Amino acid sequence: MRTNDELVQVEERPTEPVRPRMTRTRLGIFVATSVVYLAIVVGVLTTSWPVRFDWQVMLFRPYKQWPEIHTFLDYFVVLGQRGPTAVAVAAWLGWRTYKLGTLRPLLVLGTSLLLLNATVGAAKIGMGRLGPHYATSIGSNEMFAGGDIFPSGHTANAVVTWGVLAYLATTPRTRRVASVIAALLALGVGMTTVYLGTHWMSDVTLGWTAGLLVLLALPWFEAPMAHAEAWLLTLWRRVRERGALVPAPVAPVAVAAPRSPADDQQPAREPVGVGSRSASVRSPEGRPHLPARPHTSRSERTPVTPTGSRRPPNPDRAPRTSPLGPAAGRGRTVGG
Repeated sequence: MRTNDELVQVEERPTEPVRPRMTRTRLGIFVATSVVYLAIVVGVLTTSWPVRFDWQVMLFRPYKQWPEIHTFLDYFVVLGQRGPTAVAVAAWLGWRTYKLGTLRPLLVLGTSLLLLNATVGAAKIGMGRLGPHYATSIGSNEMFAGGDIFPSGHTANAVVTWGVLAYLATTPRTRRVASVIAALLALGVGMTTVYLGTHWMSDVTLGWTAGLLVLLALPWFEAPMAHAEAWLLTLWRRVRERGALVPAPVAPVAVAAPRSPADDQQPAREPVGVGSRSASVRSPEGRPHLPARPHTSRSERTPVTPTGSRRPPNPDRAPRTSPLGPAAGRGRTVGG
């Protein structure tokens, strides 16, 4: 039996994301959907009943039958465009990534869009079918004519982008509700393209099957996505640790020495500027000061010859008297 504290901890623990597996039921649905995909392609290539039905719908011109809903459907079809839907779903899954602490939601979205672009894009370019507005002859399948509408990209993208939300649901009830909503959005987007005349009906049915195949194949990529998540988290941890170990360089800040009380008691003196000899600068006390003279080096000074005898002094030697001039001896007496 668990205590009340343990039950509270279990309830507060975040729900772990459920990772769907490729079960027998899912594998059976995948095989059946693949058969339908091939049947539609073969039916269009052989110009059989899918092409005849395409022309019946096209000649009916649905956009002329209900013109009052044309404006609304012009905006509604944006739910199948890859750019706006991918940004909206990525924002939601980015928030889920932050709350759950795992990169799996964004990795699932990125993997599904990569598979969608690779498979649907290759089929569009390979079969090159023209749209209803560019058809050349009534009853033809318009294949290999340089077009790019088979299968419908809007329809396949609506199936995959909104279906990823159901694929990432954490409870069975949430998954069922999200699956129904995604199916209705994909159905509405596909029929809107038929109403606007941008796709054949067979384009839309092939787009539904192509998007469903991508969602059914996602469990095969769970292991690679788990390895990618572990590698990305390890790389991010290393980058953060490296940034924490290397401190950012700090510019040195010059700190002035504190003033002593004696400095505050001394009178302030202004520096004397160096100018011409004729100009004089007066200090605050009013005394004139001559400008500073340029300092000469020792080699530039005029040599001074020392006066007097250079002979060393000797106590036995009589001191040398100064030389007598012509006026010397005047006024002296002999023997005096």
